[in-house]
Amino acid sequence: MDEVAEFLEKSFSLQGLDPGLAQKLFALAHTMPIKAGTTLFETGDPGNGCYLVLEGSLKVSMLSVEGDEQLLAVLGPGHIVGELALLDGRPRSATVSALKTSKLSFVDRSAFERFADANPAVYRHMLKIVGGRLRQANDVLAARSFLPLPGRVAQTLLQLAEIFGKPLDGGRLLINYKLSQGDIANMAGAARENVSRVLNDWKRAGTISRISGYYCIEDRGKLERASAV
Repeated sequence: MDEVAEFLEKSFSLQGLDPGLAQKLFALAHTMPIKAGTTLFETGDPGNGCYLVLEGSLKVSMLSVEGDEQLLAVLGPGHIVGELALLDGRPRSATVSALKTSKLSFVDRSAFERFADANPAVYRHMLKIVGGRLRQANDVLAARSFLPLPGRVAQTLLQLAEIFGKPLDGGRLLINYKLSQGDIANMAGAARENVSRVLNDWKRAGTISRISGYYCIEDRGKLERASAV
């Protein structure tokens, strides 16, 4: 129960769902460890259920025909991944793998359907989650279509801060996850060298900083203005 309470307390995906239903949904799951670098599922795999992230972090990505990887998102504790399969039962639309050794809970699609059929509020909540992911995808598409590179980098940092942000004094926000410039470039859809120039300019201007290898947002307002479409 302590594990359930801890997950629900920091869950981004189950906020707004009746706590009793959330606990019962969590009770359907079985816990599983996954080592860093392990692929959880690939594009085209059967959509047999979803995963709740208890510990660690996962990356969501797609591969081009040429084999180039496009990083779509990084997910941490409190998130759900693979939820679309619960609603349409179709094959996976992206590849998910562990960035760090992680602890997950798997909810089987058949068990979820029986529970949600008896509790329609769960379906409504899952539709909100899917809707939120769709809006995020639309934001990324709009950013890549209309924003210059600094805006795309700003959007990427702000999205990561939503997941891994740790408030510091003076309104600063530490992204409590170590990212390389290549990771940020991948998410922003740009060359690493160009992203490096943007990050270095912001460090000199005091917009961001590095603290023990972690990026820290010093001026969130500036990044929000830069990321506005």
